Order: sequence, then structure tokens, then C-alpha cells
Amino acid sequence: PGTGKVTVNGKEMAEYFARPVLQMILRQPFQIANVEGQFDVYATVVGGGLSGQAGAVKHGVSKALQLYDPALRPALKAAGFLTRDARTVERKKYGKRKARRSFQFSKR
Repeated sequence: PGTGKVTVNGKEMAEYFARPVLQMILRQPFQIANVEGQFDVYATVVGGGLSGQAGAVKHGVSKALQLYDPALRPALKAAGFLTRDARTVERKKYGKRKARRSFQFSKR
């Protein structure tokens, strides 16, 4: 229940996510569930880049919509919005410059 106002880190969606692609990512869960303009969103995101943050807000909104109305779960799940992107940075190994990059090798 709301007016469709999306606030991220205290700023309007259009101000925080200036690129139209990122705004589209945020609107996707509402479009899939056919509830556009019916909910207000107040999100706080920290870390990562703008694209990752947009994906995180999309994931949070999808989970919130599913909690609000369990009937929306199949549509959101089919679209893949309830699946967390579990990719993390691979750790740096000793004896290497980065996670996989080795130090320069000199034969002689």
C-alpha cells in the first residue's frame, strides 16, 4: 500500500540510479507482479557498485512482495528474482599476485 515512490539511501530512485537501465531493474518485480505504483519502497544499500546495488534492491523488493502476497511467489520465482546471486570475490592465494594471477616467471 502506497503511491509507488521509491527511495534508496534517502534519495529518489531517479536521483540515486541515474541510468535508465538501473531504474528498469528496480521496476521489474512490480511489473512481473502487476502491482506497479501500489507500494512505496524505502531501501538502504551499502557496498558494491550501482548495478549490484540495483540488483540487491530488486532482490529485497521481490522477497518483500512474496511475503506480502504468497500468490506472487511463482511469477517472481519464474523470473528468477528470488534467487540470490551468490558470487563473491575469490580470495588471494599466497605465492600468487592475485587470486589466480601469478608473479612474472623468468626462465633465466
